[in-house]
Amino acid sequence: MGLTEDDPGRSVLSQLVDSVKAIAELPECRNVFRKMYGNFVRRVKLLSPLFEELRDSDKELGEEEVEAFESLGEALHSAMELIKSVNQGSKLYQALERDKVIAKFHQMTVKIEAALSKIPYGNFDMSEEVCEQIELVHAQFKRAKEKMDSLDSQLEMDLVIAVRDKDPDTAIIKRLSEKLHLRTINDLKQESLAFHELVIASGGDLGDQFEQMQALFKKLNDYVVTENPEIDSSERDKGTIKHRSPVIPDDFRCPISLELMKDPVIVSTGQTYERSCIQKWLDAGHKTCPKTQQTLLHTAITPNYVLKSLIALWCESNGVELPKKQGNKSKKPGCSVSDCDRASIDSLLEKLAKGSSDEQRAAAGELRLLAKRNADNRVCIADAGAIPLLVELLSSPDPRTQEHAVTALLNLSINESNKGAIVIAGAIPDIVEVLKNGSMEARENAAATLFSLSVVDENKVQIGAAGAIPALIKLLCEGTPRGKKDAATAIFNLSIYQGNKARAVRAGIVTPLMRLLKDAGSGMVDEALAILAILASHHEGKVAIAQAEAIPVLVEVIRTGFPRNRENAAAVLWSLCTGDLEQLKLARELGAEEALQELSENGTDRAKRKAGNVLELLQQIEDPASP
Repeated sequence: MGLTEDDPGRSVLSQLVDSVKAIAELPECRNVFRKMYGNFVRRVKLLSPLFEELRDSDKELGEEEVEAFESLGEALHSAMELIKSVNQGSKLYQALERDKVIAKFHQMTVKIEAALSKIPYGNFDMSEEVCEQIELVHAQFKRAKEKMDSLDSQLEMDLVIAVRDKDPDTAIIKRLSEKLHLRTINDLKQESLAFHELVIASGGDLGDQFEQMQALFKKLNDYVVTENPEIDSSERDKGTIKHRSPVIPDDFRCPISLELMKDPVIVSTGQTYERSCIQKWLDAGHKTCPKTQQTLLHTAITPNYVLKSLIALWCESNGVELPKKQGNKSKKPGCSVSDCDRASIDSLLEKLAKGSSDEQRAAAGELRLLAKRNADNRVCIADAGAIPLLVELLSSPDPRTQEHAVTALLNLSINESNKGAIVIAGAIPDIVEVLKNGSMEARENAAATLFSLSVVDENKVQIGAAGAIPALIKLLCEGTPRGKKDAATAIFNLSIYQGNKARAVRAGIVTPLMRLLKDAGSGMVDEALAILAILASHHEGKVAIAQAEAIPVLVEVIRTGFPRNRENAAAVLWSLCTGDLEQLKLARELGAEEALQELSENGTDRAKRKAGNVLELLQQIEDPASP
């Protein structure tokens, strides 16, 4: 008897047929993952005959078989969501996040292969053709599972160079334009819209990716306009109808004034307006979006940098004078702001001081981005009085606001004069509190901020006295790779001050350092040795390192390590062996003499000196009568 409509077997098979059909009907991928995407869709389509044949057969599925197909259905549903997301959104962001996307593709492949392995194919009476096809597709998923996919090497190299170099070769940008399918002004317009949506979804915080995307977008813009012959028809027309004024694209007009925007900003609904127009609307007490009439979640506004650059490009291409921003007359001498004017900064500071929690979060996030962007912004934001307000927000109960505030201070601290202003504002105890109790991102950026401030010698004392070192050691143990490096650099810098060496040793720094030193895969061997070298010059540090039985590891590093690590290992070994006969004998027993002899001949200048010093000590225990 055939399967009935309400039979669970028929239902799950029908769903699988629909899932495969939906995946097969997805539009062609038009970004750097085209090959990966196409391979996956092709494999999934090969599953369709199995599901269709079983659905239309008289075979009733057992409970185990239904569960196996349900597991595959869940895997295909997850796959559908992933490949839809890969084919949507910003192409530049997808490219810059390529490692994460590739990892997700691999996880998806592993999940589907595992589900296929659970299906008891021997229970089904399938045609020979279907059997061969299923064996083929399962084998393909197995092979794909064993090796993580990757972009082609040329594309990978082009992306790295295009992001790294200020003026990459035109051939590189041309290849990226083709691979990313960003070939025309219209393509770039669509990318701009996707970029806007991404900025809104992330709360205006894309980290380092924001600047990289902006820079890469501009390079592609310049290429498309100057090199690409496939310019949109509206662009070609301007060359043949010179007497006709160019038509301003609707997306470049403010929905309120209908004029070309000079300072576009985004509101919480995602709509873009001219800053002065939407500010007047908000100042009048309106709480809705003028275009959509939706209630605004908050009244904070975020600069739309991508659209601003597109407008500038369009103006240049059409011979239209670039709109001039007003209101910069109050700028201080020497304060040249490229991304914001003083009125804009004052507006953000007003929100920091008196705004709702949502407005404070958004304003702190915008200041964080502005302070990161360039030196002029850092000067002007500090001059406007932002630092005390940001310090206050370090105590905010909202984790995201706290992250924005500490990261804004980190970015501002790049300016040397701002370091003093941050300390004078009483920031150090609050930064240490964030380091202890904030979110992981906030803790890591707090560590980086303390490192930045500790460049000034007198700040080393204050930061150490505020209790930063135990919190930095905790981050060194449990942070992300970036967080561990931030913690290590801060600890190293603070330990230059003698009093902080004792604090670090008493807080238990040596044990995690030895653990990192022994773990070559931690990526922290350099940092661990550098800190040990500086702590070994302190009596308490020397004792703690000796108790941690460091000699075997140090000798191995001297024998096989990188030049800088060999140098630091020799420095630590010399400190441990000076005045300690037991440590010296242990070093000799472990074969240190041969390794040190080689280092004294081929190491760095400092390494040669330290190796020579230890060799002299070793010679003395062999010849105790020598003077």
